[in-house]
Amino acid sequence: MASSAVVATPSGKDAVAEGLLDVLKPAIQQLDLHVHSVRESQVELREHIDNLATELCRINEHQKVALDLDPYVKKLLNARRRVVLVNNILQNAQERLRRLNHNVAKETARRKTMLEASGAFPSRSPSKP
Repeated sequence: MASSAVVATPSGKDAVAEGLLDVLKPAIQQLDLHVHSVRESQVELREHIDNLATELCRINEHQKVALDLDPYVKKLLNARRRVVLVNNILQNAQERLRRLNHNVAKETARRKTMLEASGAFPSRSPSKP
């Protein structure tokens, strides 16, 4: 009787772990998509900042009236630096999410294989004894 309780407990834990993995996987995938979207917008923002800085430098060079645009160019370049920094942080976070998602999928497959091999869950046909 004690051995049947021992057998039931690990499979129960495995079922809970598998259920938890099934709940986490879609959230991780959705978060990964959002991070990817933000990274794309960060790259686009960086390109716009570069274009604006180039345009301001060109205007400053061709202008007859002495208007000092250098402080604005410096502010744009500082903003660009911050965008690049945030983009690097997002890239690192996305890589961690990708690895986590991979590990979740690998662990889920491993647990399913273990459960099917132990006979706790029939592979496909529940009507067969």
